[in-house]
Amino acid sequence: MPSEETVIQLPLSELHPFPNHPFKVRDDEAMRSMMESVSRYGVLTPAIVRPRSAGSYEIISGHRRKHASETAGLEVIPAIVRDMDDDAATILMVDSNIQREDILPSEKAQAYKMKLEAVKRQGARTDLTSPQVAAKFRADDEVAREAGISGDTVRRYIRLTELLPKLQQKVDEREIAMTPAVELSYLKPEEQALIIEAMDSEQTVPTLTQAQQLKRNSQEGGLDRATVLSILSADTPSTVRPPAHPKPPKPEATEDTSPRRERTSHIAEDILRLKDTTKECRCTPEMFLSAFGEYVSRSRREMEVFLIPFYAEIFPALSPEHMAGLQRQISDIHAAADKFYNDVKGRNEDE
Repeated sequence: MPSEETVIQLPLSELHPFPNHPFKVRDDEAMRSMMESVSRYGVLTPAIVRPRSAGSYEIISGHRRKHASETAGLEVIPAIVRDMDDDAATILMVDSNIQREDILPSEKAQAYKMKLEAVKRQGARTDLTSPQVAAKFRADDEVAREAGISGDTVRRYIRLTELLPKLQQKVDEREIAMTPAVELSYLKPEEQALIIEAMDSEQTVPTLTQAQQLKRNSQEGGLDRATVLSILSADTPSTVRPPAHPKPPKPEATEDTSPRRERTSHIAEDILRLKDTTKECRCTPEMFLSAFGEYVSRSRREMEVFLIPFYAEIFPALSPEHMAGLQRQISDIHAAADKFYNDVKGRNEDE
């Protein structure tokens, strides 16, 4: 903290939210824990605010602390007042929140978009000597580097801002997986509305293969209601189960029969059957990867359990001629798995 900055007590009534703040303040378990802490000890970490031209202050970092303080019946909050332009304030606002574990995909999407636009404007200024002004500067790669993720990941999240709000909600609720959602983001708004209508009326969810087909039809001539229903009603790998192969008998004495182990065992068996079916050319590698991606998207916790151990066993089943076309998707899954594995390992060591 710069030496000239001091912490002062500001009335909650003088604090206003950041414009278009992308991170929702929810009354969830984390907020209840924060409210309990604030009630007992007060706010220990000062908020960061900046003066408003109309008077009072705008919160850059501290929206959840303000809400917890209001709920706890406090009237003031410790804060640091910092003069910042819009772009610098936006970048700090995003960086102060983006690493929280409870961030929804739609929140990340809007946050990355806001930061990207701010970084682009900063990079375009001629008075900066930063490498950002270099001719080959990629603002989205800079945003990704600071977040510890790939540029492609940032670009995919930002694509979600092109979805209608109801589709974004379905992504947040894990009804639609991330990769199919990105494909759907290329559809026109009226076409996305048809997807929502079909999902609600037919109780169906687009797979990656279906989303890619919808995107192709949209680009080639447009989508109507009949075409959408036809594509979404087609059989997919998630609805057609490959034939089961005989399973070896399970150990009786040492087997872990906990519900978590049972779920994991079933998933592993499903994936191995998909692998064997791919070897026998009963489904294409694209179908295999689509179905596998659906399993991955269901639960980050299940990723930790089955993705790492089975990775080496699964992907050799894909023939070499298909690997080049699928390499980006495979690399993305690999990178996501590695990041999650390391995060879990780090948390376990900390505990």
